[in-house]
Amino acid sequence: QLVESGGGLVQAGDSLRLSCAASGRTFRTMGWFRQAPGKEREFVCAIRFLGSTDYTDSVKGRFTISRDSAKRTVSLQMNSLKPEDTAVYYCAASTHEYSNIRTTANYDFWGQGTQVTVSS
Repeated sequence: QLVESGGGLVQAGDSLRLSCAASGRTFRTMGWFRQAPGKEREFVCAIRFLGSTDYTDSVKGRFTISRDSAKRTVSLQMNSLKPEDTAVYYCAASTHEYSNIRTTANYDFWGQGTQVTVSS
C-alpha cells in the first residue's frame, strides 16, 4: 500500500527527493526511516495528520518532509546530502495517532525501500 520512488546515487552536497504514495486508505502519521548496512533501522522524520513534523537531529535543516493536501503522498526533500546519509530509505505509515512517532513499532505499513547512496 506504500510505493516509494526517487532514490539514487548522488555526490556529497547534492539533493534528492523521495516520494511515497499511499493507496487504500488515509494514514494518520507518515514517516521515513533508514537502514544502513549492519545497522538497525532508524527514524529520520515524520509528519502527523494535522501537519506537525519531527526530525532526527542529524537531518534537521537539511531534510524536509511534506504531505499533499489529500494526505496520500508524502515527500522527503533531502539537501546537502552527506555520505553518512547512505542507506535504504523506507516509507512508513500509521493508522493511529501516537505520541511517539520515532519508533518503528508504531507504524503499521511499510514501503519496499529505496536505496540512497551518497558518494564523497
